[in-house]
Amino acid sequence: MKKYIFFRILRSIVSIFLVTTLTYIIIYTMVPRRDVFKQDPNIQKMASNPDNLLDYEQTAYDKMNYIDYVDTKGLISKVENAHPDVTATAKHTATNAKLFQDWAKQNGYALHRYQVSKNYYAVRELPIWERVSRFYGSLIQIDSPWKIHDSKNPNLARYLKIENDKTVGWALVGSGTKYRYQIYFNGSFPYIHQNILKFDLGTSYPTFAGNSVTQVIGGRQGQTVSTKYKFPNGQVMNTADNVYTRQYQSRAHRDEMAYDRYKDDYTNTDQVNQDPSMIGTSFRAGIVALIVSYVIAIPIALGMARMKGKWFDRFFTAVVTIFISIPGLAFIYAFRYLGSQFFGLPDSFPTKGASAISSWVLPTIILGMMGIWGIVIWFRRYMIDQQQSDYVKFAKAKGLTDREIYRRHIFKNASIPIVQGIPGSIIGLIGGAMMTETIFAMPGMGKMLPNAITDHNNTVVIGLVFIFAIISIMSTLLGDILMSIVDPRIKLSTSGSEE
Repeated sequence: MKKYIFFRILRSIVSIFLVTTLTYIIIYTMVPRRDVFKQDPNIQKMASNPDNLLDYEQTAYDKMNYIDYVDTKGLISKVENAHPDVTATAKHTATNAKLFQDWAKQNGYALHRYQVSKNYYAVRELPIWERVSRFYGSLIQIDSPWKIHDSKNPNLARYLKIENDKTVGWALVGSGTKYRYQIYFNGSFPYIHQNILKFDLGTSYPTFAGNSVTQVIGGRQGQTVSTKYKFPNGQVMNTADNVYTRQYQSRAHRDEMAYDRYKDDYTNTDQVNQDPSMIGTSFRAGIVALIVSYVIAIPIALGMARMKGKWFDRFFTAVVTIFISIPGLAFIYAFRYLGSQFFGLPDSFPTKGASAISSWVLPTIILGMMGIWGIVIWFRRYMIDQQQSDYVKFAKAKGLTDREIYRRHIFKNASIPIVQGIPGSIIGLIGGAMMTETIFAMPGMGKMLPNAITDHNNTVVIGLVFIFAIISIMSTLLGDILMSIVDPRIKLSTSGSEE
């Protein structure tokens, strides 16, 4: 089984790579790049200043890995780095033009001039293979004591050591690292946290512009929350700074008040917000919805199978047929109306926010109910097939009652397809969440995907596809492993066969 899991994980990684790469190629070759500015209000504001507009657009393309863009200042710096004995300037002289043209030609750039100032800038179009390789090359970021290189701080100490920090307590503390606290502990799940390994899925644009996709999807949301801390300088104060995320900040951009508070160069922090992240919101709603689906569907399917052809079976057959026939959108809107009118539940998530349990009830229950009816049909059919099995006939011949047969034999065997169907249910929840989160305005990943597609936020689309591919493929692997645990007779082999 260990060999099977190893090769299955290896195949899963390849599958995730293929799905993400194919999506990346489709978006970056077939979707016109100019579309990314359709939802950007800054474009209209800059229309009167062509140079700033061009710089803004080229910088955005650079961040999204369409091109390599070098503005005038950067061009001068690169020329002087390539030729230390030469001094280049922004003046429109033949000497400067020759220097810029030679550097651009040698490095595969095309030299251009701004419309108004006539200053030079350079652009290099990135082939699709280089864009993809950059995405995967920067996907996994590993922190180390040699991560930071600051010319203004040449004597920066470089180490990793365990110490009882005055602010956060016992932690693995780094210097020369991007993050101060590499491993730390607190009262938030999963209680043990790390900043050593991070995923970099690119920079979001045009929505959430300037933020990393990882922060957009995985960062907490909502209003900031202050916590009381005692800092190394002895000061005690309430702050919304997430001290566990302290990052190195160069001395040229250092906040002197923060430096006085922490007494070192790790003064840049994220904020603490009260609501869960997009991925956390979707995870919470999805897990509860999955439980709701199975808790309701299995008893109904059992009752229908045991009372095949009787009123219970006929009644729920009609119910299942009706609900399967109802379009998903109509189902969501109808139950949202019933829940808000008759039970006083909020019909929009932001009405009371993530801190109110009532905000979660309708979207979560509706998401769970959307998956019930398929499970009922499939599980009822399986149970009826099991009733005709030889082991059931043998049990009846031994004098066991129907209740005993179902409890001791049929339901035990039925647990196999229940577990087997979990991956499909998880994948189905992803699709259902896109509708429920959009209609209820839940700040989750499901709602984010159609929004990102509409806004032409290509980097967020790629990031979400990458995450959804991981969830889908790994849930299938989890289903196989759970099946072998539930029924030891199932042997998982590297060939994919079951004995």
